[in-house]
Amino acid sequence: MSRKLLFENKTILITGGTGSLGQALTKRLLEYNVKALRIFSRNESKQIEMESNIKDDRIRFFLGDVRDLQRLTRATEDVDLVFHAAALKHVPKIEYNPFEAIKTNVVGSQNMIDACLANDVEKVICVGTDKAVSPLNTYGATKLLMEKLFVSANNYINPEKHRTKFVAVRYGNVLGSSSSVIPKFIDLIKKNKPVTITDPKMTRFTITMDEALEFILNATATSKGSEIFIPKLKSYEISILIEALTELLGETKQEIIGIRPGEKLHETLINHDEIRYTWKINDMYMLTNPHYKLFSGSNFSENYDGISKAENMNSYSSDIAEKITKEELKEKIKNLDLIDKI
Repeated sequence: MSRKLLFENKTILITGGTGSLGQALTKRLLEYNVKALRIFSRNESKQIEMESNIKDDRIRFFLGDVRDLQRLTRATEDVDLVFHAAALKHVPKIEYNPFEAIKTNVVGSQNMIDACLANDVEKVICVGTDKAVSPLNTYGATKLLMEKLFVSANNYINPEKHRTKFVAVRYGNVLGSSSSVIPKFIDLIKKNKPVTITDPKMTRFTITMDEALEFILNATATSKGSEIFIPKLKSYEISILIEALTELLGETKQEIIGIRPGEKLHETLINHDEIRYTWKINDMYMLTNPHYKLFSGSNFSENYDGISKAENMNSYSSDIAEKITKEELKEKIKNLDLIDKI
């Protein structure tokens, strides 16, 4: 389905809508002829700030918490599409408060599913993370369960009663976002302080906010229900990132502090066991749910344009992915417009 048909005259809800992704997604969706955009979050000060920065009569702000099923059910009334981005995501804080993450990331996701079914929402997309793949920390484990809930929710839908389709997208940290290392590194270099590196050989996938938005919208338009979509990305070594920042900002000292608990040396977006259910589709990978009836037949691929089986792959991780060059990385950093802001 084309994006114009998908979003035109639709009412869309974004949970976690005052976060960096939520605000960027809001601006992008307003470019389409949407009927209304509902921003759902629990942070009233961020809502006030967002309301002053993005002025559009189609936006409505809902104060609420995804832990509150009743409030979610009210927020999803007459909604056509939902982007579920609300989550607790700060790894050290979650390690210290694991059940709080369970209540938001797991129970909150099930609440989202129940509210959307109650209101017969057309399509629901949950925003996942590479941390959900073979998780080493509580955050990753809760996001893995979120994916499982969304993918399996399609199994018990009665198509005679519900039109709802549940879909997941999975990618790594957005380049330059609050959860990425680049703003931190730039700040340390400008203050002439040592840049703290866990391991120079550490690798990470690279995706900008614009690339993430394109990926999410493409996955939304392509999805039929019960898939997990992953973008095809390049990766970089932390040592190359430091070199790029040094050339942009000047020489800096480095301090190697070692890998922190729950942190991985390399990111994985598709693990070895998931490869058997992985397909290539345009500039994305697609994981199918073997328990969902859409994928049970041998000819299900006829439902998708430009699809082919992912072959000659053992996994999809940042250490074996194609590497971005230092010059390409420098250009991406300059385009983020972070250097002058920090």
